[in-house]
Amino acid sequence: MTDFFEVHERDGAARIGELRLAEPIPTPALVDREDVAPPTGAVDGLVHHLLRDAGSLWSTEREDPTGNDASLTILPHRGLPAGTPEEVGEAFATEYPDVDFPSAAVISPDTAADHGTDAYVLSGTPGLVGHARAFVERVIEVREAIPPDTALYLSGVATPVNLGLLVYAGVDLVDPTRAVVKGTQGKYLTSEGESFPSDRTELPCPCPACATPVSEFDRADCVEHNVRALAAEVATVRERVRKGRLRDYLEGQVRHDPWLTAALRCFDGEYAYLEARAPIVRNTEMLATTEDAMRRVEIQRFADRVTSRYRSRFDAPLILVPCSARKPYSDSQSHEQFNDAIRYRGHVVSMTSPIGVVPQELEHTYPAQHYDSAVTGRWSAEEIDFVANVLSGYLERNDYSRAIAHVPPEGYREACERAEAATGLDFEYTVSDHPTTDTSLSALADALDGEPRYRKREREHRTVKAICDYQFGADAGDALFSGFEVESRIPKLRVTVGDEQVATQVAQYGVLALTLAGARRWVESEVPTRTVEIDDFVPRGSVLAPGIVDTDGEIRVGDEVIVRGPEAFGVGRAAMSGREMTESTRGIAVTVRHVEETD
Repeated sequence: MTDFFEVHERDGAARIGELRLAEPIPTPALVDREDVAPPTGAVDGLVHHLLRDAGSLWSTEREDPTGNDASLTILPHRGLPAGTPEEVGEAFATEYPDVDFPSAAVISPDTAADHGTDAYVLSGTPGLVGHARAFVERVIEVREAIPPDTALYLSGVATPVNLGLLVYAGVDLVDPTRAVVKGTQGKYLTSEGESFPSDRTELPCPCPACATPVSEFDRADCVEHNVRALAAEVATVRERVRKGRLRDYLEGQVRHDPWLTAALRCFDGEYAYLEARAPIVRNTEMLATTEDAMRRVEIQRFADRVTSRYRSRFDAPLILVPCSARKPYSDSQSHEQFNDAIRYRGHVVSMTSPIGVVPQELEHTYPAQHYDSAVTGRWSAEEIDFVANVLSGYLERNDYSRAIAHVPPEGYREACERAEAATGLDFEYTVSDHPTTDTSLSALADALDGEPRYRKREREHRTVKAICDYQFGADAGDALFSGFEVESRIPKLRVTVGDEQVATQVAQYGVLALTLAGARRWVESEVPTRTVEIDDFVPRGSVLAPGIVDTDGEIRVGDEVIVRGPEAFGVGRAAMSGREMTESTRGIAVTVRHVEETD
């Protein structure tokens, strides 16, 4: 149970939180300790100045700890060497006292558990720097073992170049220890790495220490600069987390260090850890400018849902077309030309790197309308392989009588040919040079000659069911929405059954928001619900974590959820994952949209 730490926003495992001391500290935060003081009094004063919003220095009393709400007290503990046998560690384990002031417990992976503190200090982390797999495994093991609403503190590891990765991993608190040590060694730190000032012609930083000429720049100046650079990087990363853009930043940042690149790729292999913490939807642009972007949770999740949940309801040929720079694709000039040639005689699916394939019904759904990528006209071997695999999985789930590939010869066509070989479905190719030339568009129109047209209204009905499948589970569209009508137009569809409105398409996310009537249909259907059980009260606006009794289903941030208790029934959007809801003692768990009192 934590009383002095609260998470406010989430960007995957990274969080914006608050260490609730007498003077609250926004996290991720840079904090200081008495035993990590720079070597000179002048610089020591600087550290205190930079960290003045962190309250008093950390206390490390080892017997009968006393504390107050102005600082976070590290509770008494025994530090044992790495590799100590488990039975020895248990024999020398310290029982953490129950205190009523902000506190932190020092733990190892073997002792990581709920010790009732507000923060946890992971021991032995400096030795993991440079060992990507070991670092990733240890952080994940500890983060999974401690309560989700507590802060994780890694001491002696943070530098300006690795700070983004630490926060991405789920670290909330760091200190300037490593930056200070590097400075005493004469190493000058930036967000791009480290160097010796003597190897530089000029110093790029505008801080007071760097105003010294390079020829006079000494180690005290180096320490001062390093701490300032780390403090600046903390602020940069914190803002990236607030905007949901940390991953974009990190993909560029890790290129400066092979260990960071390896660690990011190791994290990308930990899909379960990241997916449980990644929001379902965002209203921010997602940059996809590196091949690492294809490993992002949002992209892997989209590809998985398209190939396992989505089902085409069109009795029409498959028309594969290239994506467009403009999002959603249907608003682009090229897609307007494609649609003029197709005239509702085929089911349009866009091929794109890094998303894979995007059925036209899902082109407004995150991340399909939110990403931007570098367009060169050429795909790498890895991009071709990814798109071909997603397309093959899509074709295995959906049965088409015909497939027309109206795609450029390079990249797209190779992906199509691989999917042909994998599925046995023959493709007709209608592009000889470029998809938007008169010759290619005429070939596309001719290939559909004789195919019946479907009504635009049918597309809107099928869009509702397709989004429902994607959002709630395979075949959910048929189970939840039978006998419905669609009012208004994409991307703001209004779904009604008789005189009752049951759902609305949220334009900025491309998903459905249920009304109370829609929520009741969800509960009464055979589609598994994501339910938040609350205590005996009627929520107004939001449900806080302490009011939650239990949850049912795999709940992610941004999920549509049912809220129900002895006195209330409602529907809203999750602001926490299911685990956080049941284990947290602070914070908004659900933003409630509609609620009614029950008998």
